[in-house]
Parts: sequence; C-alpha cells; structure tokens
Amino acid sequence: MPPKFDDEGTDRKLCIIVSKGTMEWATASMVLGNAATSEGIELHVFFTFWGFDAIIDKRMDKLKVSPVANPSMKIPGTEVGMANMLAALPGMTAFASSMMNKEMDKLQVPPHREFMQMVHDSGAKFWACRLTFDMMENTMGLTKDDLWEGVEDIISANDFMELSEGAQIIFI
Repeated sequence: MPPKFDDEGTDRKLCIIVSKGTMEWATASMVLGNAATSEGIELHVFFTFWGFDAIIDKRMDKLKVSPVANPSMKIPGTEVGMANMLAALPGMTAFASSMMNKEMDKLQVPPHREFMQMVHDSGAKFWACRLTFDMMENTMGLTKDDLWEGVEDIISANDFMELSEGAQIIFI
C-alpha cells in the first residue's frame, strides 16, 4: 500500500524538476522518485521544457538516448568516447537507444510509462509547467488531453515555488 504522506506526518519532501525528455534523464528521475516514495518521502515531479516528452502520451513510449554531446557515451566494447561527429551520424541515436533498452531490460528497469505509473501509484504527484504547456499549445496545438493521464495538473512556476517550499529539489 502506498504511504499516506499526510497521515504519517512526514516532514520529508522531494521535488524533482525534469527538464530533459530523453530516456536516460527520464529514467534517472523515476529511479530517484521510486527511491523517495519507497522511503515514505512526499514526492512532486515537475516537467518543464524538453522534459515534456516524458509526459506527452504519444511520445513517452518513444524516448531516445542522445549520444551527441554526451561525454559518457563510449563506443561499445571500448573505453573510447564517441566523438560528436560519430554520434551525429544517421542511426546512432537509434543504436544508442537500442543498446540502452537492452541494458535496462537486463537490469529489470521497467519501460518509461510503466515506471511512471509505478511511481505515481506509490503516491507521487506529477505536474506540467504552465509556461511550457502554453508555448506548446500555441506552436504545436498541444492540449491537456495529450498529456499522460497521471499528470495532476498544469501549474505555474509560482505554484511550483509554493508547492516546493521546504523541499529538497533535484534538477534533472
């Protein structure tokens, strides 16, 4: 049974700001979120700018790893870093994403949507950034119905400041 933050009177609160919607960044936010909720820590996750890919229903199952400008991305089987020129070649994003998916499967890391649902079911609250939503609404025709059903609401930066008062904040 998920912890009931209000009933337990926990004074621990974590807010994660997700600003990147790539597979590795979205997964990192869910790993931290899962750890927090399993410890009974009140958790709020705020998605902004490129992090929206992680909560747009049509995109969240297609997150990719970006090998460009990623110094930790190595050529498989070596300790040689993948130069930006090599990482930018056609097919490298798909290759890197496939490789990452295989490794996460071996470690039994659930796919992004499933991981989000697990963390949500553990009591986490997910929030979409108002400014980002408004920009995407105006430029791409995004509607609230395009967001994953686990998103609580679309809130402003001021609302988030109020919500995160006294919390530990992690920016991803």
